[in-house]
Amino acid sequence: MDVFTTDRIRNVALLGHGGAGKTSLVEAMAYLSGQISRMGKISDGNTISDYDKEEAKRSFSIQTSVVPVIWDNTKINILDTPGFFDFVGEVEEAVSVADAAIIVVSGKAGIEVGTRKAWEICERYKLPRMFFVTDMDIDNASFRQVVEDLQELYGKKIAPFHLPVRENEKFVGYVNVVAQSAHRWNDKGQVEDMDIPDYSKPNLELCREALLEAVAETSEEFMDRYFAGEEFSDNEIRQALRVNVSDGSTIPVSMGSCILAQGVYTLLDDIVKYFPGPDKRTCAGINATTNEVYQADYDFAKPKSAYIFKTIQDPFIGKYSLIKVNSGVLKTDDVLLNYHRDVEEKIGKLYVLRGAKAEEVKELHAGDIGALAKLTKARTTDSLSTKANPILYIRATISTPYTCKRYKVKNKADVDKASQALSKLTHEDLTLKVVNDSENSQTLLYGIGDQQLDIVVSKLLNKYKVEVELGRAKVAFRETVRKKADVEYKYKKQSGGHGQYGHVKMTFEPSGNLEESYEFSQTVVGGAVPKNYFPAVEKGIQEAVKSGPLAAYPVVGIKANLYDGSYHPVDSSELAFKVAAAQAFKKGFMEASPVLLEPIASMTVTASDRYTGDIMGDLNKRRARVLGMNPVEGGKQEVVADIPYTELDGYTTVLRSITGGEGVYKYEFARYEQAPEDVQNHEIDARKNKLVDIDA
Repeated sequence: MDVFTTDRIRNVALLGHGGAGKTSLVEAMAYLSGQISRMGKISDGNTISDYDKEEAKRSFSIQTSVVPVIWDNTKINILDTPGFFDFVGEVEEAVSVADAAIIVVSGKAGIEVGTRKAWEICERYKLPRMFFVTDMDIDNASFRQVVEDLQELYGKKIAPFHLPVRENEKFVGYVNVVAQSAHRWNDKGQVEDMDIPDYSKPNLELCREALLEAVAETSEEFMDRYFAGEEFSDNEIRQALRVNVSDGSTIPVSMGSCILAQGVYTLLDDIVKYFPGPDKRTCAGINATTNEVYQADYDFAKPKSAYIFKTIQDPFIGKYSLIKVNSGVLKTDDVLLNYHRDVEEKIGKLYVLRGAKAEEVKELHAGDIGALAKLTKARTTDSLSTKANPILYIRATISTPYTCKRYKVKNKADVDKASQALSKLTHEDLTLKVVNDSENSQTLLYGIGDQQLDIVVSKLLNKYKVEVELGRAKVAFRETVRKKADVEYKYKKQSGGHGQYGHVKMTFEPSGNLEESYEFSQTVVGGAVPKNYFPAVEKGIQEAVKSGPLAAYPVVGIKANLYDGSYHPVDSSELAFKVAAAQAFKKGFMEASPVLLEPIASMTVTASDRYTGDIMGDLNKRRARVLGMNPVEGGKQEVVADIPYTELDGYTTVLRSITGGEGVYKYEFARYEQAPEDVQNHEIDARKNKLVDIDA
């Protein structure tokens, strides 16, 4: 592939709801630009960007893929992102390096939750954007309805650049609002001029007037000319629109059919004309040596630096670190420092990825997107730079996973293999997290949603030949007491020779501190129990609280006091007193009104105001306590509640069902509270086999 300078590069993320047509749009772009000789179909599993076997099998995108398209001597790096919410991490990685975005909307389905989420992420990253309405070849697709809905949501900045032309209810052409011209597609797919239909003229006037207003607002001179009734030339309009689109004050709306590759030619033209190149965007990091801000700004003349925004680690195609060059020009065999990992790595060959295919290039200029192979230590969100000028870039904010499942490897011989495979998958997908919960003897897999975790299981089986099964995660209960108990225990054994003798009198009561397992004290007088046995008594308590006598959960908040006892000058030993203390604890604990404590999470659920009633109703069913509501940006409400951990299983799916996919939530551990009697009885019955006798 040719080398492209910074001003001839566009980095564009495709965003939108699942099924809106992003991948099909990439196919049409690649086809029209001559990158492929025929368009693939999602149903056939042969598209350029959905190259993973899981994507072909399921007919939707799972990961972001990069497809460079050459158009008008400009390289457009298309970042095709997944539309399903479980893969939001892939979207966040893509927009962290995009300089603009196209939000794809189905003309048939209209504005969906994913459309609004795409807008929100563009707002967060301050990305210039445009809308592309697909499915215009379908009879009941309505471009006008989509535009009206967008204007209702986002105001006058929504500006249609094209209007559809239909004949006999078929999509046959379009009206260019800027040029005030109409065009139709012939049988060969080529564009021919045509007269503007009469029914389009009123709409054309309205849309053009809105564009002229936007143009007039770019300067005082234009404003004076506008009010004086002067006409603007097409070039003046385009120049003003380029400024407006770049600063987000005008959001173009275009349309077409991806399947027929109609409207895509003009879309590619608009990307080159109106979207800013990296040279028009800013980019800053921190110089690790001086601790000063380093304005990289995609300047090819500055020292080399790059940011790793994604990792592909595949057993078939190998490991690639996808980068955006933030300054300088990267060349083959450059040596770069990864300051985060304290390692210098020779980058070897430079690649440009086109879906699954890697093409070697001689150099990558500032602002370009490429790939480095086999960087051993590098991870997603790391920065690369020269040793003389070590730069750290802000790591992209990736969504925290809250959906949790316990996983088991079916074949014990595959445990290490599964661990290595999961390590690779978590390097690829930062929204996946593996947690070893030794307390409950389980390994937990966290993700954004159930669908994502199901795909992980499928990938482990098909790519890494490891079979695992997912199950409900065990919740970490605790045990404590509510009253005081006074107990005595004498441990005495005689089996020839020296025997065992330990005798303790102890009290057990609540300490009031649930942060600590136990507090130990002794008030023995007169040497009834010699001092040298006090540590053994505490050791017995220390071991006993690890697995409580009620349901074998760890014990918290108990105060143990040794106040009396007796010893044998020959048979007493540390072991005897340790066992005596442990048995005394078991007896005293059960006499001191024992209870189970369950973990409580502090949870925040965010969704539109219209869903809050249903959300609170569902939370009440889950034994949650709703503490209040707070209004947040975008007309949404934040519902704050305390909820038991046992009620969090499956909540992602339920919340999406209630809110049509819009609602999001987060939680963190708050405290332990006494479990209701029915929950307590269920846990005690379920864990009877976990209880063990304490003996020497």
